[in-house]
Amino acid sequence: MWRLHHEAMPVGVVDVGSNTVRVLATRRGRPILSEREMLRLGADVERDGRIGDEKIAQTAAVVGRFADDARAEGVERLEVLITSPGRQAANGDNLAAAIETAARCPVRVLSAVEESRLGFLGALEVAAPPRGRNVAVVDVGGGSAQVAVGTRRHGPQWIRSIDLGSQRLTSRLLRSDPPGGASLEAARAEVERQLVSFDPPPCQTAYAIGGSARAVKRIAGTRLGPQELETALSVLSSTSGGELVRLFGIDAERTRTVAAGAVILAALQSRLDIPLRVVRGGLRDGALVEIAARRAAA
Repeated sequence: MWRLHHEAMPVGVVDVGSNTVRVLATRRGRPILSEREMLRLGADVERDGRIGDEKIAQTAAVVGRFADDARAEGVERLEVLITSPGRQAANGDNLAAAIETAARCPVRVLSAVEESRLGFLGALEVAAPPRGRNVAVVDVGGGSAQVAVGTRRHGPQWIRSIDLGSQRLTSRLLRSDPPGGASLEAARAEVERQLVSFDPPPCQTAYAIGGSARAVKRIAGTRLGPQELETALSVLSSTSGGELVRLFGIDAERTRTVAAGAVILAALQSRLDIPLRVVRGGLRDGALVEIAARRAAA
């Protein structure tokens, strides 16, 4: 009886990223709350190397509201995870402290390795490939991009991260709307510079997770091979944000960074030499799996 009650209790996680802040709460693995707000913390980091005091206060208020919403759904075990903004900003500690005060729950700044591992766990939890198959999980975020390769049985065995994501690359080289071919080529060259010595092991399956992958999927489909990604890049180089909303239903807030995300995805797909399949699982799902496992073991 105790175990049935324990497993029925909702769990929740708030993910503070370079583009968005999201909350996800589940009960018995099923979502009961999902909200997001786009705050673009990575733009501050790229421009100033730190996050402005006003943006920190805004972020803390959003996380506090999400925490209250989760508790209203019955969530007692809530965690806040900060990804690249906490690692890359000179005042990342200030961001974490303000969020912890507002959320009244544990706050953890994830290393790139931890972020990759949770994304890998979440993707495989949803996609459920054969346990012994070598799988790559590609996660292009706003401030960084990660690739993890491993199996369901043993977890990720190879992890690499670059400090360049869709928000940072947009702020650096792709500010025009639409960006145009010349800017897109400059962005490709910047990503290639970041991928020197990037040599992943062979894998049989590759998944793409995160907002950039889901946005590119609306243009090119679920399977992102070389041809599909080149088609998407051709569209993105010459199509305004308003037209991306109208023609493909891409979220208006995402249109600004989707071209940069596609450039990074294309470069990583080329290195893996296998098409990427877009799946919905990711870091938040992986974190919830771990929270539930810790609770069951307690």
